[in-house]
Amino acid sequence: MTSERIRQTALLHEPVSSLRFVKAARAGQLERLGIHTRRDLIEHFPRRYLDMTEVTSVEAARIGDQVTCVGTVGEVTVRRPRRRLTIVEASLIDESGVLFGTWFNQPWVANNLKTGTRVTFSGTVEFNFGYKRMNSPFFEVLGEGPDDGSGVGRVIAIHPLTEGISSAWMRRLVATALEDADLVCDPLPVELRVKRDLMPRKDAWHDVHFPATMELAQQARERLAYEELLCLQLFLRMRRLGESGEVMPIPHRVDGPLLARMRSELPFALTDEQETAFGEIAADMASERIMNRMLLGDVGTGKTAIALLSLVIAADSGRQACMMAPTSVLAEQYRVKLGPLLDAVGIPWALLTGASSSSERERIRGGLADGSIRVAFGTHALIEPDITFDTLSLVIIDEQHRFGVEQRSALRAKGPGCDLLVMTATPIPRTLALTLYGDLECSYLRTRPKATAPTATKLLTKRGIARAYDAVRRAHAEGRQAYIVCPLVGVKTGRKDDGATEDLNRRIEAGDDVTDMKAAIDEQRFLATKVFPQMEVGLVTGRMGFEEKEAVMQRFRDGDIDVLVSTTVIEVGVDVPNATVMVVHDADRFGLSQLHQLRGRVGRGEHPGEVYLIATARTEEARKRLGALEATDDGFKLAEYDLALRHEGDVLGCRQHGYPPLKLVDIERDRPLIDAAHEDARMLLERHPGLDDAVCRPLAEELHERFGKASQHGDGA
Repeated sequence: MTSERIRQTALLHEPVSSLRFVKAARAGQLERLGIHTRRDLIEHFPRRYLDMTEVTSVEAARIGDQVTCVGTVGEVTVRRPRRRLTIVEASLIDESGVLFGTWFNQPWVANNLKTGTRVTFSGTVEFNFGYKRMNSPFFEVLGEGPDDGSGVGRVIAIHPLTEGISSAWMRRLVATALEDADLVCDPLPVELRVKRDLMPRKDAWHDVHFPATMELAQQARERLAYEELLCLQLFLRMRRLGESGEVMPIPHRVDGPLLARMRSELPFALTDEQETAFGEIAADMASERIMNRMLLGDVGTGKTAIALLSLVIAADSGRQACMMAPTSVLAEQYRVKLGPLLDAVGIPWALLTGASSSSERERIRGGLADGSIRVAFGTHALIEPDITFDTLSLVIIDEQHRFGVEQRSALRAKGPGCDLLVMTATPIPRTLALTLYGDLECSYLRTRPKATAPTATKLLTKRGIARAYDAVRRAHAEGRQAYIVCPLVGVKTGRKDDGATEDLNRRIEAGDDVTDMKAAIDEQRFLATKVFPQMEVGLVTGRMGFEEKEAVMQRFRDGDIDVLVSTTVIEVGVDVPNATVMVVHDADRFGLSQLHQLRGRVGRGEHPGEVYLIATARTEEARKRLGALEATDDGFKLAEYDLALRHEGDVLGCRQHGYPPLKLVDIERDRPLIDAAHEDARMLLERHPGLDDAVCRPLAEELHERFGKASQHGDGA
């Protein structure tokens, strides 16, 4: 690496204030966009592009087309028809006609558009009130000469902006940062760039911001998106290798007598799909390598049965296994469903949760330490330092996305070399699974092993709540039960609520008003006294202690409670076949997958299920998302639909996993890139273990740059 290359690479870490044009005030403005260093500025990528290579006259601009028009500003008006609404309207006049631009709640636009100045408007043409119009068009004030420094005649990048920094200024600042980045080292080995036909990084950085054509912009984006994906895949795989360390894998016996007996004890035969998934798990457990596998299955596809057989393999091999759940309600289901089957084949087991008594906990602790207990079910209590195993060889983590990587590692550390099986009922499309969980092999369950009654989902506004409550009354008259789900435990404005979704917690912590949302405690009182006074209305929330929760759930299972009001604590692990109706309040406040999980609690028996989503969908996207739940009950189709609808890097959940966000990756569009990065990461680590040779050293440094903090603190996956 030449001295100039070293100098330019070092400059990337310099504060953005080291650039010309960036004084203290502007540096503060950039910080609002998360831009602190020169590299941050270079990687402040455009969110879209305007192809301004062709200018259209107002007369020739067709309704519905996205066009660029150049003319002179006529009249500029500012109206405030109601509180908190400002409307700026400006006319653009050329030789052929008049075009109006309208901006909502952007009063600063009026300061930049002065009558008589030459401007360009770019946007989609509409026709309203007798004129052609553009809603919030991109605009630039132009100079008088042909070379006015504007985007006219070019492809122009539209960057995320903040008050005080115009689009033109952002392009000027990025161009300044790029001046000293021409010789920066490219982290991708030449063999990969040639293999995938990728442009050098310096060209990609330039062309993603200042493309001569839309084709070049796309090529630059693909190069940089591939780099993001490859680095993430390498990080995941190297972390997996780091977790394994120098420990020896534990080969298991997969044809033992206990497994044969357990198969005969099961009240059903595995489906072909279940057999395939179990065969993949058994092959991993029998191999000379440590298993790292994810079992993805929609609601009701039979993941628990496969987990049970995997636990028995460990017992057949003379070793121990444990299965950890995120909630005591789900862990209790293991006791109810799996405990009797383990008893039938003579495998000693125990359930350990935070609610276990001191004497029970001590008994279990001793049994795990001396090996007399072969299978342990439990919650986070299994991770406690004083809980040790004699010969732990298999760890199963259910609903794994609810655990952090540190928790996963802490449990695995209790059995060096043990196999890992993580399970999720949250449908994840293959491309997303590869991206987020590139260190895990994946097995899929897509079909339900037994035919259950269909579940119909209906979307209602709050005015239609009576229809949902009538369905509850009909179900009760027929001897069946219902759930009422609320997003909050109780409204505690200004503090986090244990029963709220992550989105709601953010709103509460930010001081937002959430008093319009249903709270379970208030709803239970209201329903019991005003709506269903002849019914027994129960309440279960995450704030209750284990024994109190379990007592309520047992009464519901026994039929002593007719209507159960709850938070999302019933999202997983609750199986009451007699429950056939669910009403979800404020459904637009829940994620699509979460709603799909919730509705999986009804229609689990012989009677059809009914789900009523009560929502005031405030956006078109929200209406489409909730409408998708009405259209299909296939969780994987819903997940694919959610991806196609959202089309954002944040759909990856990288922030919640502790990774830097994937700024340019589009899961739906970039499937070929994801497959390529997955394959190339595996190949690179096979040929260059540790990435510590000269060929891969720049790539290793890039990984440290991107994931240094995640490597130190865990990713939350």
